[in-house]
Amino acid sequence: MQLRRIFQVAALMLLIVPVTASYAADVAKIGVVDFQRIFENSTAGKEVKAELNKKGASMEASLKEMGAEIETLQERMERESLVMSKEMREEKEREFRIKVNDIKALKKKYENDLKEIQQRLVNRIKKDVFDIIQEVGKSDGYLLIVEKIGVLYHPSTLDITDKVIEAYNTQYAAKAQGGKTKAE
Repeated sequence: MQLRRIFQVAALMLLIVPVTASYAADVAKIGVVDFQRIFENSTAGKEVKAELNKKGASMEASLKEMGAEIETLQERMERESLVMSKEMREEKEREFRIKVNDIKALKKKYENDLKEIQQRLVNRIKKDVFDIIQEVGKSDGYLLIVEKIGVLYHPSTLDITDKVIEAYNTQYAAKAQGGKTKAE
């Protein structure tokens, strides 16, 4: 009787072990990526930020220079307005308004240009990062990788952002050595 009981327990164990192993194999591996951190900490993101700051500063300097010219023109107009004829004063005021409108239009053009450049560079980074995330997902067996912005809670162990940044920096450095330098 005792021997029979041992065989029953052994048979039950043989049935249970494969079932639990198959459940363990199907555990979903999920990752979370913080794109904002990638832009702030990756080499490419830092270069894009520096390039945008440089272009923005250049555009701002140009606008300041034109603003100074307008201030000078306005001061001159105010000084000379007493000795000018009515037609001459109206002509100078018209020229002044045209210059002010030109600066406003140029400022708007600069803002649009800067947004366009930023969008183009950010999209290039996103494309590269999405490719890397695909590779990491496949190679490390992830079932799902989501962007942190839509996640209300996740344990820090699910965050694979540092791994993605490391892979992206490696890929970016290899591209830079291959002749493709600086953010386009």
